[in-house]
Amino acid sequence: MGQIIKRQRPVIAVTGSAGKTTAKEMIAAVLKRRWKIFKSPSNHNAPSATRRHARLLRPFHRAVVVEYGMQFYGNIKRHCQYLQPHIGVITNVGRAHVGNFGGRVSGVAKAKSELIRYMKPSGTLLLNADDPSSALLHTKGFKGKIITVGIRNKADLKATHVHYKNGGMSFNVELDGIRHSFYIPILGEHNIYNALFAVAIAHGLGISTQQIRVGLKTFVRSKSRLVVYRLGRNVKVIDDAYSSNPDAAKAAIDVLSTIGTNTKIAVLGSMLELGKHTSKGHQEVGRYAAAKNVSHLYTLGSTAKLIAAGARGAGFPANRIKSFASRPQLQKALLQKMEPGTTILIKGSNQLRMSSIAKYLKRNAGKRK
Repeated sequence: MGQIIKRQRPVIAVTGSAGKTTAKEMIAAVLKRRWKIFKSPSNHNAPSATRRHARLLRPFHRAVVVEYGMQFYGNIKRHCQYLQPHIGVITNVGRAHVGNFGGRVSGVAKAKSELIRYMKPSGTLLLNADDPSSALLHTKGFKGKIITVGIRNKADLKATHVHYKNGGMSFNVELDGIRHSFYIPILGEHNIYNALFAVAIAHGLGISTQQIRVGLKTFVRSKSRLVVYRLGRNVKVIDDAYSSNPDAAKAAIDVLSTIGTNTKIAVLGSMLELGKHTSKGHQEVGRYAAAKNVSHLYTLGSTAKLIAAGARGAGFPANRIKSFASRPQLQKALLQKMEPGTTILIKGSNQLRMSSIAKYLKRNAGKRK
């Protein structure tokens, strides 16, 4: 792929409908193996946060890695006005906040495309070759370099031999004609794309393969993002409750289906800010769960009942679906269902505070009658 930036301190901005915090953390974990860098903390990704970050930059920062969040048109333009990126990453284009864009994914793509329009014109843009909606991004007229990453489709940087391994994922990548192996300590094939962005950027900036390998291996995930708790008796709780949208929920169900052993319970909460896409998006997730190897489906919240409806319509046995209006009711039901070998996935929009369910199960796992 060659060098992607020269001389000046690179500003690397990450946006996308899902995975942007994880991608940002992976990129930073790799670059800090070599340099003193500035990284935006946690998920502080509003334009006002970027303005504060710009004021915190110091001469000793050799690279800048920031996350650009977006809820409305114009948000990413403002980010770029405060900190103009040399390198831009769009992890994917999905249905997060789609309700703010007329319920259309094309609207989300248009808003995400502000990164392409307002980053350095001669910079480098990284895109997901396997994400069909990324084709909606407005790349025409971009005069910089575009690098694609992928697993299935043709891409500049492609992962092969992807496997679940030791509580994380292993994969191979060819760099300069030589195949290299990498490991990330987080589950889910969707996280391979985040790692590929980190590999592509670091390699293009001249970071050694060994530094990339160590950086990815020591990456620390954010809270409530596919954190697996092992509670004894081979009971596992997958806490992925930080946020949710239809694409992210399906990715989490894939993880449950893959790492679960005996009883697999999907606990899915309402997905917010879907607007006109609310009914379709929730039912789509229910149908997806029905097609996977899921034993029981529990939902939380009024609109999450549409997930249950979608699952029933796709043939999921009605006696294995339960919908709850409150967390306490749901928590008690889960506690009674935690037989040896049970794996429980917890996924929902952050406003539902579903990560507290994982904490409840951890505290009370030994109290089950």
